Order: sequence, then C-alpha cells, then structure tokens
Amino acid sequence: MNRYLLEIGVEELPARFVKTTLDQMEKYISKELNEKRIPFDEIKFYSTPRRLVLLIEGLPERQEDLEKEVKGPSKKIAFDEEKNPTKALEGFMKGQGVTLDDIFIKEYNNVEYIFASKIEKGRSVGEILKDTIPEMIKSISFPKSMKWGGKNLRFARPIRWLLSLFNDSILEFDLEGIVASNITKGHRFLGSNHIEINNIDEYFTALKDNYVMVDRAERKDKIKYGCEKLAREKGGNLLFDEELLDEITNIVEYPTPMIGRIKEEYLDLPKEVLITPMKEHQRYFPVVDDKGRLLPYFITVRNGNEEYLDIVVKGNEKVLGARLEDAKFFYYEDIKQPLENYVESLKDIVFQEKLGTLYDKTMRVQKLAGKIGSYLEVGEETKKNIERASYLSKADLVTNMVGEFSELQGIMGREYAAESGENEITSLAIYEQYLPRFSNDELPTTTAGAILSIGDKLDTIAGIFAIGIQPTGSQDPYGLRRQALGIINIILDKKLNLSLEELVDFALYIYVEENGLAFDYYKVKDEILNFFDGRVKNMFIDMGIRYDIVEAILGTDIDDIFDLKLRADKLNLWLEKEGLSEVLSAFNRVKTLAEKAETDEVKRELLVEEEEINLYETFNDVKEKVMDSLNRKEYDRALDHMVSLKEPIDQFFDNVMVMVEDEELKNNRLGLIKQISNTMLLICDLSKIMDK
Repeated sequence: MNRYLLEIGVEELPARFVKTTLDQMEKYISKELNEKRIPFDEIKFYSTPRRLVLLIEGLPERQEDLEKEVKGPSKKIAFDEEKNPTKALEGFMKGQGVTLDDIFIKEYNNVEYIFASKIEKGRSVGEILKDTIPEMIKSISFPKSMKWGGKNLRFARPIRWLLSLFNDSILEFDLEGIVASNITKGHRFLGSNHIEINNIDEYFTALKDNYVMVDRAERKDKIKYGCEKLAREKGGNLLFDEELLDEITNIVEYPTPMIGRIKEEYLDLPKEVLITPMKEHQRYFPVVDDKGRLLPYFITVRNGNEEYLDIVVKGNEKVLGARLEDAKFFYYEDIKQPLENYVESLKDIVFQEKLGTLYDKTMRVQKLAGKIGSYLEVGEETKKNIERASYLSKADLVTNMVGEFSELQGIMGREYAAESGENEITSLAIYEQYLPRFSNDELPTTTAGAILSIGDKLDTIAGIFAIGIQPTGSQDPYGLRRQALGIINIILDKKLNLSLEELVDFALYIYVEENGLAFDYYKVKDEILNFFDGRVKNMFIDMGIRYDIVEAILGTDIDDIFDLKLRADKLNLWLEKEGLSEVLSAFNRVKTLAEKAETDEVKRELLVEEEEINLYETFNDVKEKVMDSLNRKEYDRALDHMVSLKEPIDQFFDNVMVMVEDEELKNNRLGLIKQISNTMLLICDLSKIMDK
C-alpha cells in the first residue's frame, strides 16, 4: 500500500488557529477521498508553529473503477420501424463509446429509455491528489487571513514552502508559484534551512535532528513532564492549566522547560495579580505549595535547546519583574481610596451607545437584582448584600489594575471590596457576577452572587434585544448566547424557581422606567423568551434528554427552567414503562380534538350519554389528584393519574359522537376534551412524545 505526505510550511501560525485548521483539513480530505472512491487505512495530522502536516496511510495505486448507467434517448425514438438504430441512438452510443451489446432498456418515470452500462476506469491516486491537495489548501478559512507577494491565495500567514511526497517520489503541484518539492526547513535558529527528504520514513527523523518535534502530542507530553519535574525540584507543584499548555505546545517546535524566580516582595500582592500577568501575558506556569499558595518561581518553555539557558531565564525574569512592578504600583495606587469612590467615574464610561453608561447599567442591575431577590423571598441580610454588591459591581472597571489587566475584572472588585472593609459575601458576589465566564466554568457559590450574575446578564440581554441587535448565525458580538446559558446554569445549580417571563418583564420595565427606552415591548419580550427557549432546548438535549421529551415540556406554558428540568427527568423515567403506546395514542386524539374547542366550559346538564358522564366524573376525580401531585412536584405520579383516564377516554371516543349538528351539545363535549387537554398540559404535552 502507498503513503502520501504533505507539509505546508508557513510563517509562525497563531496558536488559536492550529486546531481549527487541522479540523478543516481532516474534514476536506476525508470527504474527497470517500467521494473519489479512494480507500485508505488512516489519516494523521501533525503541526508546529511553522508547519501543518498531513500523512495518509494505506492508499491504493488507483481509485476504484466505477460502474454506472447512462440514460440515453427514449425507446420510442431509438429505433425505426425495422428495429434499426436511429441517428439519436447511434449518436448516444458513439458519445458513450458503447455498442448495441452494451445497451439495455429500462423504465424511468413510466417511460422506457435506452441505458448504457459503462465502466469508468479509476485514475491514478497520485494524479487525483495533485488536483485535490491545492484545492484543500485554498479551502481553509481563518478568522483573519492575508495575501502576500501579489498572489490571490489567502492564508493565515504566508506559505513559504510545500513538501509533497507520494512514497519516495515528489508529487509535484504548483500553488500560485509555490512549487511542491521534497525540501523542508528545520528549526528557525537551530536547524538547517534546506533539508532534502528522500522518503517519508526519514521525514520525522530528519526534522528531529534539526530541532523540530513534528508530533504535537509528543511536544505536549515533554512540556508537561518537564514543567512538573522543575516544580517538584523546588518543593512545589505546577499550577496546571490545560488551555495554557495547549497554547504553549502550538507556539514551540523544540520545547525546553525552564524555571525562574520571582522577588519575594511581590508575593504580598493578591494571588491573581501575579497569576494573570504570568499566564495571560507571558505564558508562564505559576508554582504553588501543597496548600495552593504561590511560591517565588515561575516555569516557562523555550523554543530551543538548553544552550545559554541561564541567560534566557534571566531575560524572562526581567520581563516578568517589570510586569509585576507595574501591577504592584497599580494595586497600591488603587487601594488609596475605597472601592465605592470609583462608582462615580462609571458615568464617564459608555456601556452601549443607546443603553447609557456603566453607571446607568449599575443602577439598572441594582434594581433588577433587588426585584429578583424579592421574588425569591431571600432574607434581609441577603437583600442588603445584593444591593451593596450591585452598587459596587462595576467599580473596579475604572481602576488602574483592571485598566491594564482587563482579565482581572471582578477579581479586583472582590479584592478591593475586601480591602475597603466590605463583608465577605458582598465582596465575593462582585466577583461572582461574571460567572460562568465560559463552558464548564465555576458557578456562583453565594445566593447574592447568583442573583447579581443573573441580573447583570439579563440586563445585557434585554437591552441588546430592545435596540434590535440580536444574535444571528455565527454573529453574537455581545455574547448573549453565553450569557443566557450562564443564567440557565445558575438557575439549575441553585434550584431557583423563577418565572422566566416575569424576569424578562422586570428587565424590560426597568429600561422603560430608568432609561425611557422606546421599543415594541411585546415583540421584544417574545423574541427574548424564544431565544431562551432555544438555549434551554439545546442544553437539555446536550444533557441526554430525548428531543421529544424536551418538545413535550416546552409545549406547555411552564416557564420555570428548574421546574422544566424536573419534569424532563421525571418524564424520561416514566416513559421507560411498558405499554404506553395506547396511552400516548389516546392523549394525541385528545390534544387534536381539543384544538377545535372554542372554550373549556362544560355544562353538567348537557351530558346525556353514559360514556361522557363517566368521563366527566372520572376526570374531575383525577384532576384533583393531578393538582395535588403537581403541588408536590411529583410529576410522574401526576402522569400516572392522567393515564387512568385512558379507558374512559377510549369508551368516550368509541361511543360518543363529538362533532354533532347540535352546536350546544358539540361545544359541551369539546369543552370536556379541552379541560382534559389543559390539565395534561399542566404536566407536559404527551402528544409530542414519539412512540418507540
């Protein structure tokens, strides 16, 4: 079997582009090979900052032959009266390169046509790759791309060379003047600038000899092991960060971990003040002791060997020292005054042109969080903490520290609040307003923090929707999807029984009252509720809840997200029972017929048939039990009570004509069905459930 190796040599790629680029390459090449009938054993991808590598194992020499049928003229015009081929048939056979022995008659759309059976011989796999690989490279898209050297080609960074080998031979192609060869380059400073590769087997060895570890997984393991070893040698532990490790892996070709020192004086600063410059700005790993306290060391990774490592370490210590000196200055300047003194300065910072300043947002959030707290009937102490934390929530945004290190928003609010003498809950809530910041992030631990976070996020969602800037497709400049998911996660985590509709009302009313914002209130409200429905639906499905169950619970008028989750879980278990097919069918008939009812009013004196009287009386008894179960949130028991109506429902449909000519009688019967349907919808919409 054959192998193919491609290396795209580039200027240093941004770390964040690497994974998505390889994913696009994999999707494209897999699709092309399958569509072009080229089997393969395995496709592998490798990368460094300067190269993207594709290796295909187990390729055939040629693509598989294709047997296909080609439709020609209809039988009616293919032969003359003597059964001889007409010019139409002769032209078809000539065009397809076939004879009378190769054709046959087949019906198509109730008309008989001439068909020819042809074998399309497979092309050389090498020739196909010559065409496919350049198109694959051109197809790759980036968040930001560039042109260079007068070419039409766009890429994240200029492509400097292409290596293309089919087994031991060059598979040459021309990509706008960049001609594929068997030449690659080693490490920018330590390796050769001209390495000739004669066969695929020697590619990886030759690059490693030139200080390039092509295998990303190998580099990652070396970095992690080396950094952890250095930390242990100092009696500490690496403050591990998977995302940082991935980023470092993608920016070095030959990693050498190294450790430097931090001046002891900086350890008096809040922990995050040191960690943020280290991780976010310098890509350093902090070192901590067994109790999580920072030690005076940092660990970083050099893109090179150990030569002159001591000089490199000193250079990194100097750079980090300057960063930490700035942080130290900012911190001590900021704490010269209490945090509340910064609130007034928020009037000078625009939150959104049509939605006012950060001070305006602070006042709205304070009012909204207070309403949510009252709705949840929290204690007086919690109300005070919510009010105070809301007032101080954005104050740190105008401090020196957050101005320089924006990643510290909320974190410095917490630190400065504590430094200013605010209580622990208030201080922590200021930090927790931003949680969760990303998928699987931590959630607020305090009630005050949870309510403030919901209020802050909901204020943003309501305001942005009100001015008509809604998320569309991949566009979500204000991160509204993430913020809506954050609200849902907090509600579920804290088991908060909140009416989503009332929450949205709270937020929109405040915009009208406080900002005098003009918009189509009910239209915007519906848009926000539909937006949340979409997020709830996707989240529940991601949690493993069946799609039809999600539809069934969202098909009700229930807008309490935590309650919806309880219902979904109960319904999920309840549907595992045997013999529910006929039950679902019965309630599907109820829901369908109920849609014809204009009212759910039922007059007892108009019930004349035995079966409708029985259904009416049984239903009233069942309804009382259902309501009791609903009050207890025992949704599975409520469903069991509704199931007991199956037999009287079936008897009713089998023996009573609903759609009679007598309008009063018809409406009375429809009203009874409507009552049953409405009661069912207090639990879920069983008509949405798919019978297995």
